[in-house]
Amino acid sequence: MMYYGCRDGMLLPFVDGRGIVPRSSPFIIELGPAERAFLDSTSHRYSAPYRDVVRARIVLLAADGQENTEIARRLDLPVQIVSKWRKRFFEERLAGLAERPRTGRRPGFSPRPRGRRQGDRL
Repeated sequence: MMYYGCRDGMLLPFVDGRGIVPRSSPFIIELGPAERAFLDSTSHRYSAPYRDVVRARIVLLAADGQENTEIARRLDLPVQIVSKWRKRFFEERLAGLAERPRTGRRPGFSPRPRGRRQGDRL
């Protein structure tokens, strides 16, 4: 193995020209026809939320055998995000791609109007 350079006193192996060794994910994605059709339609839907489109594209590329680093490069995302959604889909299938409730303070406004309304000023 040839060595590319040195970072923090450690030699980096020369693999892809940047000193990065791609790791294969233990989460191998295999899609059924219905899952592939659903993800494909979601990834091409202009009216879908951006987060759903990105998640669908991550899973489709993973199912095509792409490594996390390659998926991250193609979609311009951090590798950690790709790993997160790949793992979640592997463990929970399509249900894992849904938005989960978030913790924290609830919004400080109510959808119900309170007090004076704009027309009450007159």
